Amino acid sequence: MGKIKWGVLGTANIARGCTIPGMKQDEDCELYAIAGRSAEKACTFKEDFGFKVAYSSYEDLIADKDVQAVYIPLPNDIHLKWVKEALRSGKHVLCEKPLALNLKEAEEMYAVAAENNVCLMEAYAYLHSPYVLSLQEDVRSGLIGDVDYIESAFITQGYIEDFRLHKEFGGGAMYDLGCYCTTMILSLIDSDPEQGWAQAEFSDLGVDLMTSAMLKFKSGARASFNIGMILDMTSNSRFDRLYVHGSKGCIKSDVEYNQEGKLSYTIYKGGEVIKREVTAPSNYSIEVQNMCDVINGTAKPHITPEFSLKNMKLIDEVLNKIGY
Repeated sequence: MGKIKWGVLGTANIARGCTIPGMKQDEDCELYAIAGRSAEKACTFKEDFGFKVAYSSYEDLIADKDVQAVYIPLPNDIHLKWVKEALRSGKHVLCEKPLALNLKEAEEMYAVAAENNVCLMEAYAYLHSPYVLSLQEDVRSGLIGDVDYIESAFITQGYIEDFRLHKEFGGGAMYDLGCYCTTMILSLIDSDPEQGWAQAEFSDLGVDLMTSAMLKFKSGARASFNIGMILDMTSNSRFDRLYVHGSKGCIKSDVEYNQEGKLSYTIYKGGEVIKREVTAPSNYSIEVQNMCDVINGTAKPHITPEFSLKNMKLIDEVLNKIGY
């Protein structure tokens, strides 16, 4: 099919700052249509990025028969509606994480995708990174033996005005940040969780500002993660951590693992210290390229339905544990 005509359903910051610039780097992606809640927003994106068509309603973009694939960066609570609308119109869909608010919604979306013979992929751009793939290969190869413990953290600044602060929009730290930790853990431990414990600090609006969880897997491996929207609101602060311990050694990430550029992680094994350095281009460009290849029939989705459903089930369990 060659170039894929993409429509972007929404003018969110992640679309402007991350995914659309990544799309522009992909030679198989054509920035065809943009839709916003207002004509003014849509036209601004059209002018800034070179979209051919701008719509002031999401319905009009989905009705455009020339749009082959749709990227959805909308608030979490309306993913279900617009993912299903796009899929039923025969569009392939790349939807921002978290795909759904619960496992039932995610299963419903993938069923609609199957019924209409189109691809639905959850957008975890960082999982496409050569940095993450290299780290996963070192773990899966047995370099550090059997994984027995993983620790991960993702702490960001607080938000002053943001949909993430509102429960009715699917806000909270677990949906926004915890999904990074759970997907990283699940990608490194080849087993299913069997037990879990979690606690959270809640805001006055009913969303979790900080959540801590411990997991035990059927293989015997354990994992823990801490996530929160708690750092100084006047700064652009964040704190990331990833530590993987195995029976023969361990791996420590030296950087925030969803970045691009020259990145490294360190392997400690039997008194030896190995520094792995990886150059990672835009994760968003790689993500979109994978989706274009899937549509063209030359690749399979890197983020599979099975993986997304497994992750959504784990998120459900954590949210239930903390009483969200």
